[in-house]
Amino acid sequence: MAEPLHFLIDKTDTPIGELVLIADREGHLRAVDWTEHEGRMRNLLRLHYGDNGFQLETARNPGGLTDTLRTYFSGHLDAIDNLSVRTEGTPFQREVWAALRGIPCGATVSYSELAKRIGRPAAVRAVGLANGANPVGIVVPCHRVVGANGSLTGYGGGIERKRWLLDHESRVRRTSTA
Repeated sequence: MAEPLHFLIDKTDTPIGELVLIADREGHLRAVDWTEHEGRMRNLLRLHYGDNGFQLETARNPGGLTDTLRTYFSGHLDAIDNLSVRTEGTPFQREVWAALRGIPCGATVSYSELAKRIGRPAAVRAVGLANGANPVGIVVPCHRVVGANGSLTGYGGGIERKRWLLDHESRVRRTSTA
């Protein structure tokens, strides 16, 4: 039986609630979610790594990731641009998640536009499902995907958090370019 992966878990306060992050020992971000959804995040980890495929160890600021996320929330939006992320998932999911990282901060795209960007314009629903299965929200910015009419649609952390994140990015971008 393979040795379980050792992941580090930390929590930090943000303006919109406490955030939980999980990293590996090499400093790759593996998962991010809100404290009240920690159970969902642990279930996702079990799905990807197996019931006994990982162990969580409390750590302070693993790989500097907690500080980097705090920096993002304080208004330095580009702090998260180059964070190393390592996720499991299907090849299609990873393709969608890579495309999410290409959405500029402060911008939004529709699910259909995201499907076109990955060369699969008919896969709008599959793109939506992959977006919803993203284990590294904020850094892999699933909150930047909106409905075809620009409406705010599903976000695992709740629509109010999605609105706050989009407003935060837009406000900081406007201020920095003014």
